[in-house]
Amino acid sequence: MQVFVDAARTLRFADGTPVTAASGVAALGDGWLVVQDDSTVAAWRRPDGVVTVEVLPPVEGLCTFSEAAGTKHLKPDLEVACPAEVDGEPAVLLLGSGSTVRRMRAVLVRLEDGRPVVRSAELGPVYRRVAERLELPMDHVNLEGASRHGDVVRWFNRGNLAAGVRSASVDVPLHDLVAAVLGRADPAAVAVDRPRQYELGEVEGVGLAVTDAVALPDGRVLLSAAAEDTPNAVDDGPVVATAIALLDGDTVQAVAPVPEVGGHVHKVEGLALRGVEGGEVHLLAVVDDDDPDTPSAELDLRVVLG
Repeated sequence: MQVFVDAARTLRFADGTPVTAASGVAALGDGWLVVQDDSTVAAWRRPDGVVTVEVLPPVEGLCTFSEAAGTKHLKPDLEVACPAEVDGEPAVLLLGSGSTVRRMRAVLVRLEDGRPVVRSAELGPVYRRVAERLELPMDHVNLEGASRHGDVVRWFNRGNLAAGVRSASVDVPLHDLVAAVLGRADPAAVAVDRPRQYELGEVEGVGLAVTDAVALPDGRVLLSAAAEDTPNAVDDGPVVATAIALLDGDTVQAVAPVPEVGGHVHKVEGLALRGVEGGEVHLLAVVDDDDPDTPSAELDLRVVLG
């Protein structure tokens, strides 16, 4: 397997403000909804520009958060953007990482008359059930990616080999998650099944850990993974490499590096499937470089499965 970067672009809102900490991406209407993990605002990239979508209310009056400002602990840390439906209409499901009690919210974004409509809910019981199924203490929960398989969401916990935690996943019924966000079902009743673990390898002594996932038409999964030297699920650290991994069920079939762009390692945190042509998969990827002053990048990735 080989990975190629066919194009790279920076993301900015229409007023020139940079999109930062891009952590998930999914199709919405005529564009792509990009979630920022350091903000209550998402970026909707449309053909004529990037517009803001308020996906959560401000937290203590703030819409953006950073370590430098001493507000990182307040951020909702939305890490997943997954295709969904609400009453048969397309939607995007956004999910927090669960790495702190403030990061256990979910959001549904759908269009009505071409305008985004948002619903959100606290899903603490779901996150606690995920921790139980993965046999992890809550301080090792860091759910950063998801792939959709029909009516099931495969939800990936990042893991941290330095702390002895492998990347892992659970399966959750999409309908249950949507119903819980809409207030039609009790979050405590959401089923969490099929725990799996994955060994993705190391780069320069730093373990690769999953940052997002996307399902292929044949049922296999492509993961993005980062080798980030951090001791826990909350603190950032230097990223020595990123990679794409191919999964077939529980088996890691291949791992290939994502090439540097301009001598820079881009920490890919969001993936969306654009198409499959023969043995080539075309992905849209978004990047979180953990720098609030740097606009997030958007990459056109081409994966030759081999």
